[in-house]
Amino acid sequence: MEKSPFSKESRVFLRQLQATRLEAGVTQQQVAERLGVTQSSVSKVERGERRIDVVELRAFCEAIGISFPTFATRLHQAISANEKPS
Repeated sequence: MEKSPFSKESRVFLRQLQATRLEAGVTQQQVAERLGVTQSSVSKVERGERRIDVVELRAFCEAIGISFPTFATRLHQAISANEKPS
């Protein structure tokens, strides 16, 4: 499995993370305040400049207002859909 932050799966993850935040109507600044980090840190995560672990992802989900299992399910579906030949 490719570990590059720009692998196909990573790109799907980043799109899903940002889309989930936008769907929830939450700004990067609001996420940052809820996490106790800077808006720049949130932006770097969404752009793939900074990778996060599963514990940080869980906190990110909570800050957005989505449960971690729901996000994980949506991510799995998005990755699976992206793997199908066109």
